[in-house]
Amino acid sequence: MSASNLKFLSFSGNSRILHLSWMAFFISFVVWFNHAPLLVSIKETLGLTDQQIKTLLILNVALTIPARIVVGMLVDKYGPKIMYSMLLGISSMLCFFFAIADSFEQMALARFLLGFVGAGFVIGIRMISEWFPAKQVGLAEGIYGGWGNFGSAAAAMSLPTIALMFGGDEGWRYAVALTGFIALVYAFIYYNSVSDTPKGSTYFKPKKSGAMEVTSKGDFLLLILMTIPMYGALGLLAWKLSPNGVSLLSESVTMMIYGGLVLLFLYQLYHIYQVNKSIFHTPVPEIHRYKFKQVAVLNMAYLATFGSELAVVSMLPLFFSETFNITVVQAGLLASGFAFMNLVSRPTGGYFSDKLGRKLTLTICLAGLAVGYFVMGLITPEWFIVLAVLATMCCSFFVQAGEGAVFAVVPLVQRRLTGQIAGMAGAYGNVGALLFLTVLSVVSAQLFFWVIAATALVTLVIVQFMDEPRGQMAEVLPDGTVQMIDVH
Repeated sequence: MSASNLKFLSFSGNSRILHLSWMAFFISFVVWFNHAPLLVSIKETLGLTDQQIKTLLILNVALTIPARIVVGMLVDKYGPKIMYSMLLGISSMLCFFFAIADSFEQMALARFLLGFVGAGFVIGIRMISEWFPAKQVGLAEGIYGGWGNFGSAAAAMSLPTIALMFGGDEGWRYAVALTGFIALVYAFIYYNSVSDTPKGSTYFKPKKSGAMEVTSKGDFLLLILMTIPMYGALGLLAWKLSPNGVSLLSESVTMMIYGGLVLLFLYQLYHIYQVNKSIFHTPVPEIHRYKFKQVAVLNMAYLATFGSELAVVSMLPLFFSETFNITVVQAGLLASGFAFMNLVSRPTGGYFSDKLGRKLTLTICLAGLAVGYFVMGLITPEWFIVLAVLATMCCSFFVQAGEGAVFAVVPLVQRRLTGQIAGMAGAYGNVGALLFLTVLSVVSAQLFFWVIAATALVTLVIVQFMDEPRGQMAEVLPDGTVQMIDVH
């Protein structure tokens, strides 16, 4: 792999893998959010209530938290080529299921299962890390994440028009089914067009599967500690769907889910111990150690960056509409600037991480988004709309550049665990979104923005404990020899 400048306009070598992978991510995001711009039509066709629509939005992100963890493990074990192809193929079937649903219960199940497609992100993170050297990986991951993430905005812009082209009250069904068909076709294209590594390179796999490997007793405890919030977030989701929330689930079913989450957590603890029990009697050689605190810091940074983006994108149109007394369509167009920034800001965050340093870039981004959200909390009806939109887009830039900066570090922690590390960080992004949206349900929009700003400041302090990736990391080849991989 050459460390020369990334040839973005080329369609050969690692640039070809980058383009094929961001397109796979783009399609997965179109599928994941294909319902959002069509909700008005869906609501009218099936006679759904406002509460049922809100429930569909919640269910759409519910499965993504565990899915990113599980898919992260599977991609490390089986490779991104087969995993991305399978994910797109399975999600296409779920798309068709959603398109033909004729009751709220069927739609709710389909949307819950489609949360699985949100795990596609972590597959490409591992693929890009295999094809690009450390000096380019930040920019490459930023392009992959930023351009792929744009799939949700593309869905919002194109699917209502496609539904109108098919015509009738059922036009939305054909638009949704079309996204499923595209995903199915691309699953075959991707499988036949990529390989997991460049020719002659080794795809390093975890020594054991079932849980993330750690290399010290302290890291073992930290891994358990960082696992708890993900189960807590799923418990919070169950609460929102219970009689105390939107009443989709009965009290007895909710209690069963709580019990199931406790059992799953204990099962996960068992696997964490089984995978890592050797560290309690045999110290890991220094050359093979990595610091799990790096993963913990990245988790928190992604909670503050991507978590806040998901939450703010969900509420921003309504916020603009109510603050400035404008139509929902106008507010949606103004709020779309937040998502549009992804095309530039994520790659920019990755680029500066490669050039200025990973820790410094992440620090600057978190400081910028803390200030940005504080300013957004000051927006009132007296503001000029232009200034409010500019403040939003400036904040958005730092948020998404921060996401790029996080995933400029992820591939440089431990190569064979990259999928799992990306999966855990990605899951924390969804945990953050759920926490922030829960905060929004009980406080004003102003306080909501300031809570995110405060979270960013705390994370800014936490990031100072991250070590700048330097030198090399060691991986063991199948024949037992050790290969050193540059991380700067």
